[in-house]
Amino acid sequence: MELFTIENIGSLLVLIFLQAVLGFDNLLYISIESQRAPKKHQKRVRFWGILIAVLLRVILLFIMIHLIEKLKNPFYIFKLEGVIEGGINFATIVFLFGGIFIIYTAIKEINHLLSNEHLSPNDNQENNKSALQVIMLIVFMNLIFSFDSILSAIAITDIFILLVIAILSSGVAMLVLADRVTEFLERNRMYEVLGLFILLIVGVVLLGESGTAAAHAMHDDNLQVKLFGYPLIPMSKSTFYFSVAVLFIVEFIQTRYQRKLNRAPKHK
Repeated sequence: MELFTIENIGSLLVLIFLQAVLGFDNLLYISIESQRAPKKHQKRVRFWGILIAVLLRVILLFIMIHLIEKLKNPFYIFKLEGVIEGGINFATIVFLFGGIFIIYTAIKEINHLLSNEHLSPNDNQENNKSALQVIMLIVFMNLIFSFDSILSAIAITDIFILLVIAILSSGVAMLVLADRVTEFLERNRMYEVLGLFILLIVGVVLLGESGTAAAHAMHDDNLQVKLFGYPLIPMSKSTFYFSVAVLFIVEFIQTRYQRKLNRAPKHK
């Protein structure tokens, strides 16, 4: 089969764009989490975290292409009418625990920002996370973030080489941009709060994805997870990016308004 046909090139461009868009929240997490490592190791942490994660993503892709049919069958089907209904499979478990972990991480870091320790000038020096711990967290979360992007990519094409090229391209982009995003967050600490709330929304998105994973895999709407009679429906990508855009606009307007208030003469 000829690899670089017009159809395959078109698919590759779509895949690269998809990986770039879906990789935004991943890059944001890497930039925020890397700041929890000792200052002198942060750049190295981002580099090795991204590199190892991208290589593992390629391995995960290879495994999923060969096993996705075997993993799509529901492990269990809930039949408690009015309480919980629907099926769960491997994807359900990944999305569910990934979403819970991201929400926990975001809430924990928001709490850290509000603590007295965060206001200390030696905050980075007193951080109790080693470089290795942060790298392992980045690798783990990269794999969690990778799951829906890999599933979306497989839906476009099953040609392994094209998928690998798209994943490696997104990895190179993250390596190039990670330091710049982190430097921006260090200069504008208020945007770190914004980033953590975006991660919170990402966690909610993954929880929603867990409700339809088995139903989509088996093409059976009866496997849709329902809680107390209400279906667990994922947030659409357009809604997610609209929410992110609104958060940025609110932050931008609020920052400009605060600057105007600070410049305005004080009336006694």
